[in-house]
Amino acid sequence: MAKDDTPTRDATLCVHPPEVSQEGYASLAVPTYRASTIVYPDGEAFLRRATRGADGYTYGLHGTPTTRTLEEQITRLHGGARTLIVPSGQAAISMVMLAVLKPGDHVLIPDNAYPPVRALCADYLNPRGIAHTVYDPMIGAGIADLIEARTRLLWIEAPGSGSMEVPDVPALIAAARARGVLTGCDNTWATPLLFKPLAHGADIVCEALTKYVGGHSDLLLGSITVADIALHRELRATLGTLGIGVSPDECALALRGIQTMAVRLAHVGQVAEDFARRLVGRPGVAAVLHPALPSHPGHAAYSRDFKGGSGVFSLVLEPGQEAHLGAALGALKVFAIGASWGGTHSLVAPQDIASIRTATRWPHAGPLLRLSIGLEDPAELWDDLAGLLDRLSAG
Repeated sequence: MAKDDTPTRDATLCVHPPEVSQEGYASLAVPTYRASTIVYPDGEAFLRRATRGADGYTYGLHGTPTTRTLEEQITRLHGGARTLIVPSGQAAISMVMLAVLKPGDHVLIPDNAYPPVRALCADYLNPRGIAHTVYDPMIGAGIADLIEARTRLLWIEAPGSGSMEVPDVPALIAAARARGVLTGCDNTWATPLLFKPLAHGADIVCEALTKYVGGHSDLLLGSITVADIALHRELRATLGTLGIGVSPDECALALRGIQTMAVRLAHVGQVAEDFARRLVGRPGVAAVLHPALPSHPGHAAYSRDFKGGSGVFSLVLEPGQEAHLGAALGALKVFAIGASWGGTHSLVAPQDIASIRTATRWPHAGPLLRLSIGLEDPAELWDDLAGLLDRLSAG
């Protein structure tokens, strides 16, 4: 609006903010752009809004510059074609399966997958005519024997939730690609700083940005990064049809958290590996599940493909300690008890893996504790963990 046409009535002045100069303003922070409505310069532009393409802005649900910045940052870290931001890590996996699977299709999921993925396949996809098979995560190239003519997607988790096995990702991908099957990988544990599934031939990589990207246990977000622009269009159309979007405020928190992710990940990875090695053979500990240990399932694949470990690993306690576990956990002083991981606070979460395994037998009899190392003083963390084990041993 020209200066001569500047509104002067109070009600209009309340609605229309003034334009202010940004000359000389240069901030290191990414602005938080909030919007539902995107306005257009004229009617023709509005009518042609569908032609704006993947990077265009049409409605707040489909992204603002804040969202796009986070998408592009994750895309560059993974070396992919495009990224989509969704409300959670589970939403990322769900959106992939809803977008690429149709009635009559078949998906392969590993026995160490995040438990809600099993529920999605059994309780939602199966009643709608989409079959699934649960496979041994350590099957490697043998996955070829489970691929059917109707198989559309092979899902991988590296390493497995709680159980921590590291599959031979390149072997799985090669077998699937030979049969024209898409491959997707949950890479939340490693982040693109430690492992890049797309570089090994995966078509899709999903992550819970809630964890190491956010880094402070105060947001819920997920990402889907693809190697092919056609897949991006398919996924974007599905998200738009279902009306799924994310808050720019959540994205702003993720953009802030990602700046320190490399430093945080290096620290917690070093502390976690040190703790894992010190716990081997400790009284009351039946097994330590960390891929850096030579005895761990998938250690060879981990050493070959990963740049290092994150701050999450598991302990298997000696059988018989279940009765005292609740009270012993309640006496922790530094570790908190809770799900998720990747924040500044260290966490411990009891898990029951044996009861959900269907393709492979869980080899351990005692209770399992998943640990997430945070940013507290390592000596105090160790004392707290050692005190927990001492209480359990004492009964």
